[in-house]
Amino acid sequence: MNEDYWVHHTAIVDEGAQLGNGTRVWHWTHVCGGARIGSQCSLGQNVFVANNVLIGDNAKIQNNVSIYDNVTLESDVFCGPSMVFTNVYNPRAEIVRKHEYRDTLVRKGATLGANCTIVCGVTIGRYAFVAAGAVVTRDVPDYALVVGVPAKHVGWMSAVGERLKLPLGGQDVEAVCPVSTTVYVLKNGVVSPRE
Repeated sequence: MNEDYWVHHTAIVDEGAQLGNGTRVWHWTHVCGGARIGSQCSLGQNVFVANNVLIGDNAKIQNNVSIYDNVTLESDVFCGPSMVFTNVYNPRAEIVRKHEYRDTLVRKGATLGANCTIVCGVTIGRYAFVAAGAVVTRDVPDYALVVGVPAKHVGWMSAVGERLKLPLGGQDVEAVCPVSTTVYVLKNGVVSPRE
C-alpha cells in the first residue's frame, strides 16, 4: 500500500488491497484485500468493498453501499446513498452459490441513484442514469434514463446529467445538451455524441 491515499482511523483496509492516489476512505468502511480501487475515489461512511471488485478512477461511493464480488465500476461512476448491488440471482441461506456469482458492469460516468437496486448480471451503459429507488433487472443502454420498479427506460441523459429531448426510438434524431452544448445523435435506438 502507498501513502498517497487517506483512510479514516475507524476504517479497515485489508492487506493486499490496492488504492490509487488521492482516494479517500471514510468512517467505518471495510475494503477487502483483493479489491482494486483507482485514484481520486471517495468511499463514504459504512461502505463495504469485497475482494473481487474493480473500481476505476474518480468513482464516488456514497454512504451505506456494499459492492460485492464480481462488480466492476469503471471511472467516474456515482453510487448514491444506500444503493444496492447483488451477486447471486436466486440466493438461499442454506444453499452455497458462490460459484454462481454473476458479473455486473457499470460503465464510465454512470449514475446509480439513492436506494436503487442493481440485480446481478447486468451492464449499466456509459453515462446512464438510474433514478433513485429504481430496480434494474436488465441491461441499461448508454445515456439512458431508467426509473421505477422494475426499471423502465423513459428518456436520455447527457454526459453532464441533463435530460435530452430525444424520443425513445428513432433514426438520425439530434438533441443539444442545454449545459455542455454537445450534440447527441439517436440512431437505431442508440445515443452517442456527434463526432
